[in-house]
Amino acid sequence: MISIKKLIERAEEETLAATLDSYRSALTAIGDSGVQACPQVGNTLRQNLLRLQAVLSPESTPDLLHQTGQKVEAEITQWGCGAADYFKQRAGEVKELMMILANAAELAGERDQRYNRQFHEFTGRLQAIANLDDLRLIRDSLVESAIDLRACAEAMAEESQKSVARLRADVEVYQTRLDEAERLAGQDPLTGLDNRRRVESAIAYRLEIQKPFSVLLLDLNGFKELNDTCGHLAGDELLRQFSAELKSGFRATDVVGRFGGDEFIIVLDAGVQDVNAHMERISRWVFGDYTIRLGDSSRKVAVSAAMGTAAWQPGDSLRTLMERADAAMYRNKRAHKLP
Repeated sequence: MISIKKLIERAEEETLAATLDSYRSALTAIGDSGVQACPQVGNTLRQNLLRLQAVLSPESTPDLLHQTGQKVEAEITQWGCGAADYFKQRAGEVKELMMILANAAELAGERDQRYNRQFHEFTGRLQAIANLDDLRLIRDSLVESAIDLRACAEAMAEESQKSVARLRADVEVYQTRLDEAERLAGQDPLTGLDNRRRVESAIAYRLEIQKPFSVLLLDLNGFKELNDTCGHLAGDELLRQFSAELKSGFRATDVVGRFGGDEFIIVLDAGVQDVNAHMERISRWVFGDYTIRLGDSSRKVAVSAAMGTAAWQPGDSLRTLMERADAAMYRNKRAHKLP
């Protein structure tokens, strides 16, 4: 009987632990999905869910679990409202721009009609002049008509320039907004590097024009262990620091991105030999000790990564190119027996 009781208690403990692990994983997945769906408000959701996740432990009471569930629901609801407001604002800006263009077209139409009437008046005046017999009257009427016509043309030109200037200024404002929105849409919100979509677009462009290039993949070593022991917030800080160092080691024309999780990718307009030189530079200057904060204390973390590269070959697709780089990276990882 005692053995059965211990077995039941052990099963209950294992079930609780498995449930908590699943719950924590679900919170991480919800946060990551929120970032992908709407980065502008998703990062806050992810950070808040990670804080809620950190308080969960096998010693958590039912009341604590219930309170956590309510807070999770509130965070998701708040994220939903924020995402809806953001997309509504973007739609409103596009609508406002369309209204500006429509008003400009309407004003141009009214202006053209107004000047069209004046030109009709000039035509009528010229026809009346044709019926005159006195040369002096003809000359005076022509001079008067010419002066009026010139004044009308100058006014029309000035009004057109002002309309075009106003329209150009309005469009430039919205172009700036659209450029910023495009930049954010292609940026990883945690690290500030290019996100997967922008990296794949850059590769697709090079494949289309058949411009020689190479890709370099990096997978951080031991990152999951860091997350498990120090928490996701510490992991996020390490990713930000590493990303800044990695970005600084490349040219502005190179594409440096976060491909997902702890994987990074660089697209270089260079051959394998140049990429190998970059790999050596990364090993020397980017890898090494990083200091991360843990509450009121700090900890040094040794950072390295498995690396793999692949150069473009005629007939390559995005998939075949990435498969070669990925295979090279995992060969590097296995050669060093890294986790």
